[in-house]
Amino acid sequence: MTKIIMHGCNGKMGQVISAMIAEDPELEMAAGIDPRDDGHNPYPVFPDIDLCDVEADCLIDFSTAAVIDKMLDYCAAHRLPCVLCTTGLSKEQLEKAAEVSKVTPVLRSANMSLGINLLLKLLKKATEVLAPAGFDVEILEKHHNLKLDAPSGTALALADSVREELGGEYEYVFDRSGRRMQRPKKEIGISAIRGGTIVGEHDVIFAGTDEVVTFSHAAHSKAVFGRGAVQAAKFLAGKPAGMYDMSDVIEAALSF
Repeated sequence: MTKIIMHGCNGKMGQVISAMIAEDPELEMAAGIDPRDDGHNPYPVFPDIDLCDVEADCLIDFSTAAVIDKMLDYCAAHRLPCVLCTTGLSKEQLEKAAEVSKVTPVLRSANMSLGINLLLKLLKKATEVLAPAGFDVEILEKHHNLKLDAPSGTALALADSVREELGGEYEYVFDRSGRRMQRPKKEIGISAIRGGTIVGEHDVIFAGTDEVVTFSHAAHSKAVFGRGAVQAAKFLAGKPAGMYDMSDVIEAALSF
């Protein structure tokens, strides 16, 4: 039985993950960390991570950047594996996570979705076959109207997966409105749509002569990110120190 500490247990994702762990016979929620607690959780909740005296096999973090430094210090001191899901971290915090990974395993990815991370691997294979045949690559991403950044980090990760397979020669193009010219071969177009409550949709289009191959992923709720975090925790518990990402989780699954 793998015991989990949920850092940010009373946030939306913390509650989603708590429910998933409660239904998983391989996992047990050992404790939660959250400054706001009304006592409704069936596990002990500590307002500050430094007060947590419960032993666990892995910590899942869905919190805020403001508390990440203290959490990383705790994981390092207790040699506690950490699935780091909080976004918007500073360069210094990312560097600190890398330092902590030298003494305990840390897993971090731009997107925790199992589907997206499987897609990243499939894109490399598709690029290997289709790019030499002259296929153009375009990416379209759609998100809700409250999302501040464009393009999404996931869209950039998808583009990076393609470009790495191409040797890094291709340029990213985000807006073609200011030019009148034929599309250069060595570019990857990335377009963003913002509207309504779209959780997240990504299409990677390989457009060739007389045929189009499209890889699509749609997230219908944020639960997909929680499910990925739970699988990551199962993977990470017991691993040696080091920096991991979701590609390692996918690779382990494919090896069976």
